[in-house]
Amino acid sequence: MAQQLLMPKATAVWLVDNTSLSFEQIADFCTLHHLEVKAIADGESAQGIKGLDPIMTGQLSREEIEAAEQDPNRKLKLATPKVRVPETKRKAPRYTPVSKRQDRPNAILWLVRNHPELKDPQISRLVGTTKNTIQQIRDRTHWNSANLQPMDPVTLGLCTQINLDLEVEKASRGIVRPEELAEEERLLSASQTQNWGRGETAAEDEELDAAAVFAKLTSMRGSESEDGEEQG
Repeated sequence: MAQQLLMPKATAVWLVDNTSLSFEQIADFCTLHHLEVKAIADGESAQGIKGLDPIMTGQLSREEIEAAEQDPNRKLKLATPKVRVPETKRKAPRYTPVSKRQDRPNAILWLVRNHPELKDPQISRLVGTTKNTIQQIRDRTHWNSANLQPMDPVTLGLCTQINLDLEVEKASRGIVRPEELAEEERLLSASQTQNWGRGETAAEDEELDAAAVFAKLTSMRGSESEDGEEQG
């Protein structure tokens, strides 16, 4: 990675104020136009910008500045940094080798058949394909549908088993499988088991209560009849 000057204009301000370097030397070092450096010297540009000492930041040595002041044709060179910052690697989009691209339709067919819960974006992330291709394979409208054979993308090296398991797990959240649904139908809830048979028992209790009431009314009528005969 090429070295870059920190805050070029602020550095130019400092060099104009503190050295006898030519405008061309300062412009070349700070990647500015020499007329812009002249405007800084005349106070027409960079007003309010505080100069940045390149010696303090380790970008120039005092010996380099003195040598350039004595030779107007000499170009300033950036000092070698004492601390190297590792270059940040940009994460490139997923790349599928040309030799394996022909296997992607087979991998898509395998995923569609064995993991129907996977959505198109998930399949696209796993094997690096497009939504249009996935839809064509689902609808059997792909130009090579007759020759496609379902093949495990992990075996083909298009994705890892860990990534496949993660995508399947995400897609499976909240989905009730048929066997789980059948098991739930076979099992009764606690409230159902507690109330089991209570309907028949309640009906029997009602019949018993009705008979008891009828018997009580009959005995009360008999008592009233006996009392009337005695009074007569």
